[in-house]
Amino acid sequence: MTTIIKNGHVYDTALKRFSKKDIEIRDGIIVSVRENIPCDGVTVDCEGKYVIPGLVDVHTHGRAGCDFNTADAGQCLYMRRKYAQTGTTTVMATLASAPMEAFLDSAEAVGKNRDETPGLCTIAGIHLEGRYLNPKRRGAHAPELLHAPDTEELDMLMDRMSPLPFHVSAAYELEGGEQFLLHALSRGATCGLAHTDATYGQAERYADLGVTSFTHTFNAMRGIHHREPGCAVASLMDDRVYTELICDGHHVHPAMIKLAAKLKDPDKLVLITDSLEAAGSPDGEYNIAGMPVTVKDGIALTPDGALAGSTLDLFSGLLNFMSFTGMELEQALPFATINPARMVRADGRCGSLSEGKRADFIIIDSRDKPEPGTVYCSGAPVSIE
Repeated sequence: MTTIIKNGHVYDTALKRFSKKDIEIRDGIIVSVRENIPCDGVTVDCEGKYVIPGLVDVHTHGRAGCDFNTADAGQCLYMRRKYAQTGTTTVMATLASAPMEAFLDSAEAVGKNRDETPGLCTIAGIHLEGRYLNPKRRGAHAPELLHAPDTEELDMLMDRMSPLPFHVSAAYELEGGEQFLLHALSRGATCGLAHTDATYGQAERYADLGVTSFTHTFNAMRGIHHREPGCAVASLMDDRVYTELICDGHHVHPAMIKLAAKLKDPDKLVLITDSLEAAGSPDGEYNIAGMPVTVKDGIALTPDGALAGSTLDLFSGLLNFMSFTGMELEQALPFATINPARMVRADGRCGSLSEGKRADFIIIDSRDKPEPGTVYCSGAPVSIE
């Protein structure tokens, strides 16, 4: 089946601008982006509207009352629909700290949702953010669930997910951490530094060894000090690594978001949600990483007052980022699309409106005041039911 998206202002990721073009889609894949494509199939007229790539969230634990740590295959399917409705068309299913047996069960449930289904968000792979974390910087992760870095455990989990992308966030300053890092890289994983007390020097060493991202920069890591810059400064200054930012206005002050945007190479800035199951749900009692969580006024806290993920969706995070920094949509879009896709090596299938990629996109009415419009996943519109 062929679909033509006609007359829209289509976002060009390489040029960071919109231009009047058509998009030809066949069997869920973009086959052409150019002017005046003949209308020999289903036509969607986007005159006066803007077409942007679907958003890519590489750090999200769940939404709509479900968590990837505990979701069965049916709940994963349900979440795929709910993510898509918010404009997020690709996710990395992020697993927080849990016993190894639970990780394996989660991998099995995610594995049953590996397909690229029209109208549903695609799960690109697994982001393991848990268990191999520094207790001093554990945040909302229950201390009894933490474990020293273990390559045998990692092998078991990666074997369940192969060949999908696999991203590992861990504290590599822990005993055995460097060996764990090198082993993960040898297995083809991308690696982030997370929940860590690493110094600036240690953070730079891990970047030398192959770490490619710093997980939710500023949160659950050594802070900035003029005599010990900490890994937060390494994240901002080292343009070999990606810098993740949560833009809900609670995890990171807007002024720090603006500072990060000024300092960081724009090709290495990544917006994430770090959302938990309460995202898209009412205030109330929830759980994450073995800890009870209370959500009030959209802010999730553990009993001891630690922030416990967000209730954010990525489109809202993108709008917040634009508000915090004064940046226009054209400049900000890569931070929620192609950059995160490249971070986890999923950019061959998503992140931009390019030939050969999945037809994942959002049609919006305005570039100045963007709001989520019709969302397409794998070439099909997403049901709002």
